[in-house]
Amino acid sequence: MTSHLPGFTALFPPPASLETRLAVFPRQGLPCEAPVRIRWNPYQVPYIQARSDHDLALVLGLVHAHLREGQLALLKHAALGRLAEIFGPPATRIDELLRILDFGRAVDAIMERMPADTHAWLDAFVAGLNHYQEKAGPPPPEFALLGLRREPWTVADVLTISRLMGADVNWLVYFSLLREEGRPDWPRTWARAREAGADSATSFRASEEERVLTSLFSGLGRSGSNCVVLSPEKSTSGGAVIASDPHLGVSLPNAWLLLGAQSPSYHVVGLMPAGVPVFALGRNPLIAWGGTNLRALASDLFDVGGIDRADIRSEPFLIRRRFSFPARRSRRYTPFGPILSDARLLPRNGKELALSWVGHRPSDEITALLAAARARHCGEFRASFADFGVPGQNLLCADGEGNILQMLASAIPARGETSYPDLLRDPADPHTHWTGVIHTPQLPYALNPREGYLASANNQPVESDILIGLFFTDSDRINRLKEILAGQEKFSRQDLARLQMDTRSPAARRLAGELARLIREAGHTERIATRLNTWDGDYRPDSAAAATFEILLYYLVPALYTDGRRQASALLGQWGFLTKYLIPDLEALPPARRARLLRQVLRKTAKRARRYAVWGDMHRLAAAHWLGKLPVLGKAFRVARFPVGGSRETPMKTAHGLVASPHDAVYGSQARHISDLSDPDENYFVLFGGQDGWLGSANFADQIDLWRQGTYIRMPLRAESIAAEFPLSMDLEPAP
Repeated sequence: MTSHLPGFTALFPPPASLETRLAVFPRQGLPCEAPVRIRWNPYQVPYIQARSDHDLALVLGLVHAHLREGQLALLKHAALGRLAEIFGPPATRIDELLRILDFGRAVDAIMERMPADTHAWLDAFVAGLNHYQEKAGPPPPEFALLGLRREPWTVADVLTISRLMGADVNWLVYFSLLREEGRPDWPRTWARAREAGADSATSFRASEEERVLTSLFSGLGRSGSNCVVLSPEKSTSGGAVIASDPHLGVSLPNAWLLLGAQSPSYHVVGLMPAGVPVFALGRNPLIAWGGTNLRALASDLFDVGGIDRADIRSEPFLIRRRFSFPARRSRRYTPFGPILSDARLLPRNGKELALSWVGHRPSDEITALLAAARARHCGEFRASFADFGVPGQNLLCADGEGNILQMLASAIPARGETSYPDLLRDPADPHTHWTGVIHTPQLPYALNPREGYLASANNQPVESDILIGLFFTDSDRINRLKEILAGQEKFSRQDLARLQMDTRSPAARRLAGELARLIREAGHTERIATRLNTWDGDYRPDSAAAATFEILLYYLVPALYTDGRRQASALLGQWGFLTKYLIPDLEALPPARRARLLRQVLRKTAKRARRYAVWGDMHRLAAAHWLGKLPVLGKAFRVARFPVGGSRETPMKTAHGLVASPHDAVYGSQARHISDLSDPDENYFVLFGGQDGWLGSANFADQIDLWRQGTYIRMPLRAESIAAEFPLSMDLEPAP
């Protein structure tokens, strides 16, 4: 019968209520030390109450497996370079690159130096993952469709996934620029890439395969985000407050799990990355914290073509492939790291390029984040990150004493030079060699600034003698956040919720005004110039000016740079490049040529703008399971698609490229958090999508409307509030 076809239930999953889903949760005979209680709210958000830290970690493993077993299997296959086992030969080149990047390279060394209590925590978490797989009944519906089988979990698997999540976001820039390296105009390309990435405001003083890679590295590596903290003087409640919203890939299930946890050492609410038992952002009774990706310069590319061949060793590996024979490949190691250019997925420029990454060295993010969750004030919070490595984070913290902190948590290579004259480093030059690693205690921080607030949006964090990074995000988001924070004396939780949904871009407003000026100077006085000149930069879904502006860019940028000599294609469409160079490059054209170019572009823009009158006509957000990316079958995994506001660098980020037709924003704001330190119950979270990754679950996408409306789920810390707001009680019993 049709119902017995493999994968049929993934394509047409039967509805599963909250009660149905919780009925499969193992409750008896657990390998725990004492009874454990889980309280659930209607969104299937758990609050775990355990009598020992061991039991808390164990039940966290059960909960992660229960809510995200399919997602965890995909993460494991990605981290180990085994995607071809799911997707067949088309994923071969992706697996080859993932194996060369070798996310598990430092795992053994990490485990050797890890404190005993951290190792015990991870052992218990893994025991929970495995117990759930053994006792909970059938696996998720997508297992049959993808040919997946349950496999035992190990601590090494969890740490390798953690390293995948720590991937250096600079790699995406490197991969793009490698296409241009070596061309005649490369020096100009590199200079502009550096200038666009470095020209960013500081926060404080002191191919289809490639789309998959972008989704992996930007979707898992915490590559975006906003975070602000306010001192009690800036808060209507009289307590310090924090508002943080991560920017990651937008797909279902969400990258985060929302939960509460209590044990002798922990009393926390917040967001955990799926598959890793730490709170990346959240609140305990005394502090609250969040952060953004630092974009730390954690990697270098070395041209190792001239090194002694005796210094290169080769290691073969086998890529097993669904629907096909295995593929044999090899990776080569040098003293400067694996030879990245052996990966067939990357541009072939005839050079042997080795990747030096601090993530190939041991550091201990798990211990750091566990200590941070126990911290009692901002000082203890900062001290927790002494051995934190990747991904580099710009962290913000507020405590019950009214302190607010911004700090850099990272492991940054100590280099002999700080000018970084080119993308590729020369191994024969000792100045390019790493002389050590700079850790968090040596990095700048800010405490209690006179302005009463601190903010981060992936911008350059601070002026420093240390080479922290090269490619920071354009200043648009941080400038807008500071504009809002400086423009109001005090903020309530509702004010911060509005800030998280803000869709204005100061840079777009300025750029639109400059384009309107050039249009008029060229003798064109049509409605487009007026529309651009009067636009406030707000990417509301009903904004006609936002649609016109983006359509104009879509036609203008390629028309200006078609010959490839003025600017290489790697930077086209990137916001930092457009805001810095588009107007000067237009002004550099002879007036007659500029007028002719603008006339052609305006004619196309006017025609297209009649078809797509407002921004929401083009700009959409798709709520879909990650299987929605599959050809043909993908349609079965799409839940909703709706107009959305925001843009590349608005506070509510919904990223896109150059667009003039309907498209989906696949990266941006996908979770929100607000905590007020004046009250232990005042903690609010929401996920884009839902908590449960099980296809057909009532909680698979039940938070989408909350997210769209700016509504949150309260996560209290007081016992009586927990009992009232998490009414579904589940008791877990240990084995006799």
